[in-house]
Amino acid sequence: MTKVVTNKDIESVYEVIKNHGVAAFPTETVYGVGVKFGSRDALDKLMEAKNRDYSKAITLMVADKKDIEKYAYVSEDARKIIEAFMPGMITLVFKKQESVDPVMTNGKETIGIRIPDHEYVLSLLKKVGPMLVTSANLSNHPNTTCTSEVLEQLDGRIDIIVDGKTSDNVASTVVDVTGSEIKILREGKITRKEIEEVLK
Repeated sequence: MTKVVTNKDIESVYEVIKNHGVAAFPTETVYGVGVKFGSRDALDKLMEAKNRDYSKAITLMVADKKDIEKYAYVSEDARKIIEAFMPGMITLVFKKQESVDPVMTNGKETIGIRIPDHEYVLSLLKKVGPMLVTSANLSNHPNTTCTSEVLEQLDGRIDIIVDGKTSDNVASTVVDVTGSEIKILREGKITRKEIEEVLK
């Protein structure tokens, strides 16, 4: 059985993540499930919990804009998007720094990075450090927005869940900023038009 805690019990969640476990929590988009960045064991547990294919990478969540350049090459256009929309409902896909363990990006040369606009998740990231976070659902199943929906899919498959519900039910906008041309891979609440305005 997966342990359910309130958002006041950040210590229990911290302990699980620190010890390479898997935790689910509400964000400002959909429910997320995450592990400590840098832990191969934790990443394996996350992939297994979700029945996720290793060909798919997992987003890196960080607490601060200045952390992004530790993991990614940031172009001028990417910098404009970061300034305009982060923290927020956007994930940027960058060319990763060579220092990033390829296992952490499932062998990809790119890395998706997001800074959530959610007080609880930011406080968790500040406490535990960067995390690999994806949607809290089984692969190819619907996104989840409350505790009961997460438990329906992942009970017994993850270690702990923060009780709550998300403030939205739309996944983040995903933008590829690896090349000279910016590509929208998935449009969420932040629209193509808004991004184009910033890049003018």
